[in-house]
Amino acid sequence: MAARYRFHRHAPPPHDHARQIPYPNLELPLQVNGSQYEPLTWASIPGWNDDDHLAAYKAFRTSCKPIAAQQGVPPDSKALGSSLRDPCRIAKGLELADTAKAKDFFEQNFVPLRISRLGEDAGFVTGYYEPVLDGSRTQTDVYNVPVYRRPSNLFVRGKTQNSTGLPNGGQVFRKIGRRKLVPYYDRAAIEDGAIAGRGLEIAWLKSSTDLLFAQIQGSARIKLPDGATLRINYDAHNGYPYTAVGRVLIDRGIIPKDQMSMQKIREWMDQNPDGAKELRRQNRSYVFFREVPLSDKDEAVGAQGVPLTPGRSIAVDKALHVYGTPFFIEGELPIESEQSKTPFHRLMIAQDTGSAIVGPARADLYFGAGADAGKVSGRLRHNMQFVMLVPKGLDPIARGRKLPVPDERPSAKIAKLFPQTDPQPTAKPADVPVAPAAKSATKDTAPATPPAPAATAPVAQAAPVAQAVPLPEARPNIPQPPEQRRTRRYRHHRYK
Repeated sequence: MAARYRFHRHAPPPHDHARQIPYPNLELPLQVNGSQYEPLTWASIPGWNDDDHLAAYKAFRTSCKPIAAQQGVPPDSKALGSSLRDPCRIAKGLELADTAKAKDFFEQNFVPLRISRLGEDAGFVTGYYEPVLDGSRTQTDVYNVPVYRRPSNLFVRGKTQNSTGLPNGGQVFRKIGRRKLVPYYDRAAIEDGAIAGRGLEIAWLKSSTDLLFAQIQGSARIKLPDGATLRINYDAHNGYPYTAVGRVLIDRGIIPKDQMSMQKIREWMDQNPDGAKELRRQNRSYVFFREVPLSDKDEAVGAQGVPLTPGRSIAVDKALHVYGTPFFIEGELPIESEQSKTPFHRLMIAQDTGSAIVGPARADLYFGAGADAGKVSGRLRHNMQFVMLVPKGLDPIARGRKLPVPDERPSAKIAKLFPQTDPQPTAKPADVPVAPAAKSATKDTAPATPPAPAATAPVAQAAPVAQAVPLPEARPNIPQPPEQRRTRRYRHHRYK
């Protein structure tokens, strides 16, 4: 009780809440973390007038279907938020069949912004495709590399086993019993049979290299011996960060950086089976698939849940961008051959993502399915210019004009209330004139009599020297009486 009394007696005063800034609650201009952007005019974008805008418009309308189905504000709203709903609502009622009209649609509903990573002047692109592989539903001597579906003991916080397509980043756990969680098996453990014999095999492939490339691309078409096609798509991963095997080969000096491509990686792995096994295990990430009911005529489905369009769909950083955002990408790419510099100026639609796609101006270009698409996408590692098309409702220039001008700095107000005067300048010792000394007869002898001071020489006034402020005296060391220990008297009761 005494301690409680002392606490209340010396309790600190309640904290005053900070005064709210009296500014209106206005939306800030567009903000994309870690990026820099520059407003442009349509006429200043190289190659804008030469593109097939109708093809981009069709891909954009495909993305508008899930955008229109969204209700309320998305839980993970990015910079664009739900602003694409207005252009999608307009596009829903437009059945365009002319490239000029499609170009006019984008110019009337969007504003262009050149975007790049902070401190950089360009973005970076790679390519991806859908591999076509030979496989079997059953294990044989030829087909003995399993393609696994998501295991039942793979656990991601906030997700259930019924969730379709788990995130491609973040922590993934393995349940032991009912409560214990440990990191999931890495690639080496899975290849050594950690989850074998549990009925998780969707199909069987010829080589582990085929499986690795299917996991890198995120989807694949498996040609079965009876002529049928099995389509698989990304469903989950084991929680380890992706390590590019091509980067490992470059760092080891095996393949030069200027010659790196997926074809070079495959050739080296086919020629070095033992080295290929060790190289694969440098990438501890492992992807699990699900079977999707698609025919040979259907394109792969991206992370947005819509079919991808070859040459028009891109994968972007999901943490920064919103699916359905148009990006105009301009530069030169080796499309026709490894040494060619084909002009590339094309309006692309963000419809997919990937764990290696990180940054505001980073994209993976989708080129379709098959070997030809794989050759083109495998040699893309180039810097390109990115122009993001922002809905006019988020025009950063128009919204920036609505922001209020901040008040004057508090220091200016204080200076008006308490004017300060500059101290008077004091003469320096060097400013005091000194009478010239008489010249001596020789260099080493002093004059016989000292020179008389000039009577008319002005003497500088000595500047007043500020007196030192005395420090306070030390507190006297007064001996304190010994603290008397308080004892509590207890009344003893005797229980009978």
